[in-house]
Amino acid sequence: LLEAFLAWFAEVDADIVIGWNVINFDLRFLQRKAQQLGVALNMGRDGTSIDWRQSQDDDDHFTLTMPGRLVLDGIDTMKSATFNFESFSLDAVGHELLGRGKLSIDVDHRGEEITEQFLHDQLALAAYNLEDCQLVWDIFLTAKLFDFAIERASLTGLSMDRFGGSVAAFDNRYLPRLHRAGYVAPMLKDNPEGVGSPGGYVMDSVPGIYEHVLVLDFKSLYPSIIKTFSIDPLARVQGIAHEKALGIDRENCRDRQESSSDDVEHFIPGFNGALFSKQDALLPNIIDELWAARDVAKWEKNAAMSQAIKIIMNSFYGVLGTPGCRFFDYRLPSSITLRGHQILTRSKTLIEERGYQVIYGDTDSVFVWLKDLPASTTNLDVDEIGKALAVELNQWWTEYLQREYKIGSGLEIEFETHYRQFVMPRIRGAETGSKKRYAGIIVPPNKRCGSEDGELIFKGLEAVRTDWTMMARSFQRALYRKVFAGDEVKPFIMQLMEDIRQGKHDHELYYRKRIRRRLADYKRNVPPHVQAARKADALREAEGKSPRYERGGWIQYVLTMAGPEPLEHVTAPLDYELYIERQVEPIVDGIMVFMGTSFAELTDQQIGLF
Repeated sequence: LLEAFLAWFAEVDADIVIGWNVINFDLRFLQRKAQQLGVALNMGRDGTSIDWRQSQDDDDHFTLTMPGRLVLDGIDTMKSATFNFESFSLDAVGHELLGRGKLSIDVDHRGEEITEQFLHDQLALAAYNLEDCQLVWDIFLTAKLFDFAIERASLTGLSMDRFGGSVAAFDNRYLPRLHRAGYVAPMLKDNPEGVGSPGGYVMDSVPGIYEHVLVLDFKSLYPSIIKTFSIDPLARVQGIAHEKALGIDRENCRDRQESSSDDVEHFIPGFNGALFSKQDALLPNIIDELWAARDVAKWEKNAAMSQAIKIIMNSFYGVLGTPGCRFFDYRLPSSITLRGHQILTRSKTLIEERGYQVIYGDTDSVFVWLKDLPASTTNLDVDEIGKALAVELNQWWTEYLQREYKIGSGLEIEFETHYRQFVMPRIRGAETGSKKRYAGIIVPPNKRCGSEDGELIFKGLEAVRTDWTMMARSFQRALYRKVFAGDEVKPFIMQLMEDIRQGKHDHELYYRKRIRRRLADYKRNVPPHVQAARKADALREAEGKSPRYERGGWIQYVLTMAGPEPLEHVTAPLDYELYIERQVEPIVDGIMVFMGTSFAELTDQQIGLF
């Protein structure tokens, strides 16, 4: 069979091989079988063999080179193109993108089903396998993954089947310009100093429930900072040369403060002692070219090119901040992030001087509460305020940068979103506000917000977290919509609890969590999902089957009166009170605290005596 397959493969002479986990499952399996049978798996052109490389961090993970051909894995390609799914299984992605999935629906016994079909219904097995192939092909076409891979390769200089490689892609664009400028790039440093630059600025939030919250977002903030302030390896070296000529040495500065400059006509201050030459910077021109190319791609509706350009532009900050980059110097990334801190805090001050309140900010966005607006204010009125505020801020930054640094502004703040209702929760068990967690309703202009209107958005909360049950996620969405609409919530909560106790939500009470290590590596404080996995593997071994979770993976499990149990083998009744305590009560308290009540008060059945 292998010999027939190899003969067919040589005749077809494919340029690209695609699949779902095609390297570490399909091709790796074929390689093992070929070795067992003494058959050379020569799938490269001209009869050459596959070149396998084992990961240094994971003995079970491999990459490969198939000489003369490309191998594109669907999962890796989709992740590289920034697609995001709750599960990257072929069945799940197929249902979400195409509206259909694998022909086999019995996931837990798929192996047994395939064996049964092989023995008794080979036409059904052929149909199952062909549909798997068709799913992969249709996903590649629907998501335009071939287009994306081609455009990314043209931008980075890397082969289509190489994922990651941001440093190599940066070198591909930067080194030729550096050489043409008459300079040779340095080698990697053995022991670089200052690894771990300050991260993006996240403001302390002001927890509460609000009406009319605007999100103002700086468009591609880090690339625009690089462009505006000439943050560039060559420009930094020229700044050092300038200061050394003046007898100034700030190479060991770590004060996190903006540097001073005696010559703003030719140099721009960075942070931590950095100074950047205006004339010698190469990165601003590269970003200008990429930005213009992305605008063209958007105009031509070339989504693949637009996404590829966005990814490479946004990678520049990360590349300059990694010790794996030959140009790494802690002053480069810190001059980007600390400038971002400065821009966000100054913008906050400007907004609040206009009578509004900034209740949160994160890296490149500020959340503005338009407090004390008249009750007659429409969504269209608020949108006009947002647009006007963005224009004012852009004008202020343009004038300020010209006055202080003698540079043009590449910063562009946009009015992005209007939340008619918005909640910023507290950290659980504390009075302080949370970060990267909020929810709200976005309503189109000229509409008033009712319970049935508007799009409900969640960020970081339980409704969008895959480690919470489907019941909890659906409950939070329904609860928040009722609160935003001003509806009574106590009957809704009491009815949910009653339905849970009656078993009406059993199909939604499972958890799905990833086991990131080998089961044997968990020694103390064994988490519930690992307990369930050990029970599942013990059961499989008792049935003479190989363990499923021994090396990690994803598991679905429930909480029962006998502890956590795998969803495929539940022996005890579900612990409904534990589910209410862990999956209902925190969600209720997270929003009802702003209404002056709590889960305990809402669900207290006792009648006071006095």
